[in-house]
Amino acid sequence: MLQANQNKNSVQDLSTLELAQALMAKLAISPQDWHRLKSNRKVRASEQAAAAIIFLLKDQPEEALQRLQQASGWLDRSISAPPCPTHGHNRE
Repeated sequence: MLQANQNKNSVQDLSTLELAQALMAKLAISPQDWHRLKSNRKVRASEQAAAAIIFLLKDQPEEALQRLQQASGWLDRSISAPPCPTHGHNRE
């Protein structure tokens, strides 16, 4: 129970921006997971939505809107991950 109270207090000590940045860090696809998760619509939409929150908190609504549109595109399947430039393509 002490651990839960300490975590609650530490979360309350963070600013809204810091909380959003922590969420973004948690949701970001790591380089080792990129190929496995690059087409996962839920993961990609979550990542973009978290980025949108950060831009809103930084008073950058145009950037936030772009990220929200990308999140929506992942969810409605109107966008897809591009192919990896280092796999299966001829290089010049």
